[in-house]
Amino acid sequence: MKAVRIHQFGGPEVLTYEDVPDPVLRKDHVLVRIKACALNHLDLWVRKGLPGVNLPHILGSDIAGEIVETGEYVSGFKSGQRVLLAPMHFCNHCPKCVAGLQNQCPEFTVLGNRVDGGNCELIAVPVVNVIPIPDSFDFNQAASVPLVFLTAWHMLIGRAGLKVGETVLVLGASSGVGIAAIQIAKLFHCRVITTAGDDKKLEKARALGADYGIDHYKQKISEEVRKITNKEGVDVVVEHVGAATWDESMKCLKPAARLVTCGATTGPSASMDLRFVYSRQLTVLGSYMGTMGELYDVLAHVFAGRLKPVVDRTFPLKDLRAAHEHMENSQMFGKIVVNP
Repeated sequence: MKAVRIHQFGGPEVLTYEDVPDPVLRKDHVLVRIKACALNHLDLWVRKGLPGVNLPHILGSDIAGEIVETGEYVSGFKSGQRVLLAPMHFCNHCPKCVAGLQNQCPEFTVLGNRVDGGNCELIAVPVVNVIPIPDSFDFNQAASVPLVFLTAWHMLIGRAGLKVGETVLVLGASSGVGIAAIQIAKLFHCRVITTAGDDKKLEKARALGADYGIDHYKQKISEEVRKITNKEGVDVVVEHVGAATWDESMKCLKPAARLVTCGATTGPSASMDLRFVYSRQLTVLGSYMGTMGELYDVLAHVFAGRLKPVVDRTFPLKDLRAAHEHMENSQMFGKIVVNP
């Protein structure tokens, strides 16, 4: 099959389009022909070099396609069936997995990180990862959903315990997590403030349901939030930017509010004045992906049309370098998808 692999860490130039052996189908696995694979910032970090990645390596976490063949022990699926894949790898037998807490499994990782991903034509995965999609849902849409909508759902519902009618600040409206978080917060009838780097992105964010937009290049986030909330602050901050926005995010919290973070795109180092944290009784929550149960919860809303994936651009798999460059330029609004 054709695949894009990295044989060394570095820039987009290390992405190599080449022939690789077809995957071997295990008796408890499903072989899927990939029709679409969406990019995430994780792809950039793995390409540049993360611990635990063995080379050569295939990137790509968000996968949709058609079943080619099922293993001897697999039932309930058939050849030609349209599916998306849960974007994670876990053992499925440890106490955490059995309890439905797959993202706390000692072996947990994201597809395309410490295990090969979907920048290829075929992939063999455990049957537990395979989820049917409606006929009305195209492959590009399906590939744009799993990682970011699961991440945003776990952040807001699983970790922050979002309540109906709260005020939520979503950093980075144009990112996959931002797009998902805006819609999930509106699903719970929340007031949503979001940030982006230009008017076009803010306009698209408002079309998704955001009530207020802040241009983080021209405006100070905390000052604008204070104006919007009449100096009160927000109940929840959805933070995934990291060093560049951390101080501002903390300043936006009302007393007893929650900040939930799933990433650090601009860098992992952030500091806090603990006096500010304890005196205002703030909660800082870490969030990593989510569980299979949460994935099914959020997919129910996606398949019903209450939450909508947003596709920015598509590229052929052979042009994956150009897709990575497009992501690094931060001009997109929504998901970048590659098609084998």
